[in-house]
Amino acid sequence: MIAADPLARPTAAEYASWFRALADPTRVQIVNLLARGAREMSVGEIADRLGVAQSTVSHHLRPLAEVGFVRARQAGAASLIEINSACISCFPSAADIVLGRAAPPPDPAQLPQRGRQP
Repeated sequence: MIAADPLARPTAAEYASWFRALADPTRVQIVNLLARGAREMSVGEIADRLGVAQSTVSHHLRPLAEVGFVRARQAGAASLIEINSACISCFPSAADIVLGRAAPPPDPAQLPQRGRQP
């Protein structure tokens, strides 16, 4: 059996940053809530829906925005947060690739763009 070539270092580093951003149950809940809701939500609404403080949500949004899983925009005094739809298509492919499954690498044009922090 011929050994497969290792994942390219830059790609591995990018995927690792995605997994690191999701390495907390609250972050996974935030991403899930936003993806399933398919609409912008205020930090306050996210906090209410998850039963945590707004400061907790804000703390967890930063790493998610840094890797491009969520995007934020200001609407007056509120920050409105939405899922970056590109992550919905790219992340499963990244997980398959890391686990050695035969998934096509994500199209670089579809990769989540690192976003503005909330």
